[in-house]
Parts: sequence; C-alpha cells; structure tokens
Amino acid sequence: MLGEPALPIHPYGRTMTQESVTPGSSSGATYDLPPELVVTATGAVRIVTINRPEQLNAVNSALHWALANVWRQLSADREARVVILTGAGRTFCAGGDFDWISRFPSDPAARYESLREGAEIIEEMIRFPLPVIAALNGAAVGLGCNIAVLCDVVLMSEKAHLADPHISVGLVAGDGGAAFWPLLTNIMRSREFLLTGERISASTAVELGLASRTTPPDELMHEAMILAHKLAELPPLAVQGTKRILNMHVASALAGAVPLGFVLEEGTMQTEEHQNILKRLKPKG
Repeated sequence: MLGEPALPIHPYGRTMTQESVTPGSSSGATYDLPPELVVTATGAVRIVTINRPEQLNAVNSALHWALANVWRQLSADREARVVILTGAGRTFCAGGDFDWISRFPSDPAARYESLREGAEIIEEMIRFPLPVIAALNGAAVGLGCNIAVLCDVVLMSEKAHLADPHISVGLVAGDGGAAFWPLLTNIMRSREFLLTGERISASTAVELGLASRTTPPDELMHEAMILAHKLAELPPLAVQGTKRILNMHVASALAGAVPLGFVLEEGTMQTEEHQNILKRLKPKG
C-alpha cells in the first residue's frame, strides 16, 4: 500500500497546464492540473487552492484526480520549500460532490477509480517531502477533513470546523478518518466523532490534536504565510529528513488500516441503505 507509487494516468491533457509563476517568484515550474486545483508561487512557498468555490469546493472526479497527482508535481518543483493547502471562497472542502459519489453504487469503474485515487492521495501526502500547512478557511468535511489532518500543520479559522460524516450516509469512514485520527487524538474521542459524524469546532479540534492552532478568519493566510516563510528559511535537508522520520511512524500505522478501510467502504457503497440515503439527499429540480 505505502510502497513505490504507480505512474500517474493523466486524463485531462496538456490544455490544462497552468504556470505556477506569480509576482515575486522566479519559479518556472509548470503543473499539469485541471482548473479545480490551482498552484501559485510566492518565493519558495507554493499555495495549492481547491478551486470550486460555487460548489463549496466539493470534490468531483477532476479534483480527486488532481489531489492524487499534485504531490509528485510539487516534488518536481525544485524551487519549492513549503506548501500551503487552502480552499477558494468560504469553505475549505465540503467532501464528495453529490453527482460524482452518486455514480459509485452502479458504476464499478468509477467506484474502483475513486478508491484507487483515494489510496493514492493518502500515500502521496505521507511520502511528500516538503512541509505542508493546511489553512482551513471554512468547513473541512469528509475527504476534505482527512486531507487537512494529513498535513503537517493545521491552522484553522475560528469559524472553520471539521467533520467526517461518512456514517450518516451509510458509508464506512474508510478514506483515512478511522485509520488516521487515532494517531492524532485518543481513540475514545475518535470513536465519538467518527461514529456520530458530528462537527468538531476549531477550538475543539485544537484541544483534540486534530489541528495546531486557530486564527481570526481575516488573519488565517497571513499567519500561514509567516509560518511558511519561517520553514522555507530553515535548512531544507534537515526539515525534510525530520518529516521523513515522523512520517515513518504514520506509514507503519496505516499500512494495514488504510487498505481495510477502503475494502469496507467499497462494500457499503453498494448497499441498499446507502443508495436510499442518496435518493433522499438528491437535490430537487
């Protein structure tokens, strides 16, 4: 599971190449990504923005692919030293896009691809050598929550919250939550929030160890940039080597739990209960 990655499959083509150059940056790196995920540069800092604000940054097929493949592209950017992950608009990420996840019960190919990419997202984030700061500008739900807590530092707006509501839609919390949260907080609290799907406020997330600290909403990106530049100025091999050691513990702990989680989640994707819940939640009109 956490061995050498397979070569990426690129379904979107070169028309979606975006330059990572912004004012003040000398980087000439390019990123082959769909417009749902945008990479910009400020000096040695790369800002990765989930970019579906009108859909509350819900994850569709293109964005899911991008989240699985962006990490190798960032690793190839030789001038990058630190990454900030954030969301456009008022939400970090609202979880899976309804139209996309509704395909999974009846479309085995789409279901398999989502699970393969889901495992790849976790694997690539653990393997990624540079420090990653999550700047949670709003709700981080489901997959969005689990991507956030896989980051090395999690800064949360005081108005943001975490939630993993897989169970409320009839799914096993298999894409990281049940496997990863017990490494960050005690298992009793993990059980409470994963089994109920309840929201976790920013202050409670810090108390539990699921976030590093909170900031006023209008200071979030400023604080993230201060920390990013501080990390970028440190000796890069020392930073990256220290992260590598820390993530060895994570990789070892997840080696069995993550594959089991995806197997169990796939099983619940095909249940009548899950399909009935999707029908009830389907937007009208």
